[in-house]
Amino acid sequence: MASQRLTNDPVSGPRPGGMMTVRGLALAGLFAALTAVAAYASFPLFGPVPFSLQTMIVVLAGLVLGPALGALSMTVYLLLGLVAPVYAGGAIGIGVLAGPHGGYLVGFVVGAAVAGAVVRRRRPSTALGFAAAAALGLVPLYCLGAVWLAVSLGTLEPAVILWGGVVQFLPGEVVKVIAAALIARALVAAPIELPALARGR
Repeated sequence: MASQRLTNDPVSGPRPGGMMTVRGLALAGLFAALTAVAAYASFPLFGPVPFSLQTMIVVLAGLVLGPALGALSMTVYLLLGLVAPVYAGGAIGIGVLAGPHGGYLVGFVVGAAVAGAVVRRRRPSTALGFAAAAALGLVPLYCLGAVWLAVSLGTLEPAVILWGGVVQFLPGEVVKVIAAALIARALVAAPIELPALARGR
């Protein structure tokens, strides 16, 4: 009886015959590291949640790696933050996840997965297509972030939830979405294969 050989899909993970590729896992680790570095490019706005460059790396991870590896890279980042000061502003520990920032951090995983899933399904070739995927990835990130912010602060005040949790960040997010889309588009034009656009076999 012939043995079934499993194939590797760098985006969706193990398929009949294999595991995530070493290259894919290395890229996931790279994006986890980039997210940690971006945590130090942060500054306070109104409220307890700072502005940082991290969300650009989050959606870029999805655009480049696809849903599975994108989510994996953010999960690695979250786990790293439990033992190393890599959360925004150099914060560390489980208390950060339980605090006002927690929903946004969990949203990193979901946001990367959503952005990657859109790219995987729609297979964009233009910066506009990548920007749309990145923007969709931010939707669950901010939904989770705003809801957990309200819970952690014990308030249902719209001004706190919507302004402090979402609206004040939007101008910066527009810039970050455009930057992530342009980077992803440049990578598509380069002679390399993006895991997010790899076809399953």
